[in-house]
Amino acid sequence: MEYRRLGKSGLRVSEIALGSWLTYGTVTEREQSIACVKQAYELGINHFDCANVYGAEPHAAEKVLGEALAPYPRESYVLTTKAFWPVGDGPNDRGLSRKHIVQEVEKSLRALNVEYVDIFYCHRFDPDTDLEETLRAIDDLITQGKILYAGLSEWPADAIAEGVRLQRELGLHKFAASQPVYNMFNRYIESAVIPICDRAGIGQVVFSPLAQGVLTGKYKKGQPAPAGSRAATPQVNRFVERFLKDDYLDKVDALQRIAQNVGISLPQLALAWVLRLPSVSSALIGASRPEQVVENAKASGVRLDDSTLDAIEEILTGTPA
Repeated sequence: MEYRRLGKSGLRVSEIALGSWLTYGTVTEREQSIACVKQAYELGINHFDCANVYGAEPHAAEKVLGEALAPYPRESYVLTTKAFWPVGDGPNDRGLSRKHIVQEVEKSLRALNVEYVDIFYCHRFDPDTDLEETLRAIDDLITQGKILYAGLSEWPADAIAEGVRLQRELGLHKFAASQPVYNMFNRYIESAVIPICDRAGIGQVVFSPLAQGVLTGKYKKGQPAPAGSRAATPQVNRFVERFLKDDYLDKVDALQRIAQNVGISLPQLALAWVLRLPSVSSALIGASRPEQVVENAKASGVRLDDSTLDAIEEILTGTPA
């Protein structure tokens, strides 16, 4: 496993990180979840991502992840969580107010059974809370040692820029991490988010690098979704359906041939493609079985040459690079 610096911070994270979205505390059994974390840790993955809303109920995935990481020295891994989405019916059970952030961080620490999280992400931008209130609440939690680094997830580019400006103006701790979706089929961050973050020293920890499993090659035109896959799971298939169209699946077939020519699997090709950018510190994978962790971890250290990257670009855009 290779490691990268998280933006301009001093924190080093594994190129492959293990996430908990749509898996732990939901469709993946507890024992399998713990086995996946154990496998990841043994492979050198030191970066584990979670959120207060992951799981069948608030903080469910955090409890599973905390149990899975309990055997390991706390200083040996990087642990994250998030807040923004509703966790109850109350008027303050959502958003990025000081009240909600502080309460949710406290609940997350109890669920994870740790004294601090390494990165706390604002899970979305909150237009209903003054940005200075949000940033000062996070800064206070950093000062208290309950979180070490601030992050944001899927914020609009202009909101990121304004947050960076305010932090600089007010002398607050800076954002260290951005967690956006990024994969061969969704590249929106390349135009504005990455340039803004690069200038501010914010590293990208990208989620859905395999496009909800479509870039594994498991889904075929004219065939039903494999049993146990996300497309065959009612709770989560809405996240996959948009990629199960013929034009995407044709591209997957073409990408599969490139992977074979390079001598790696399609998931490894997709992950290595994401990691081709120095701005990307980690690619977040999801796994319901330890062998999936093993397969995806092999993408760390794979460097695609220019001819391979050009061939991929032609498939993705329909024009030569």
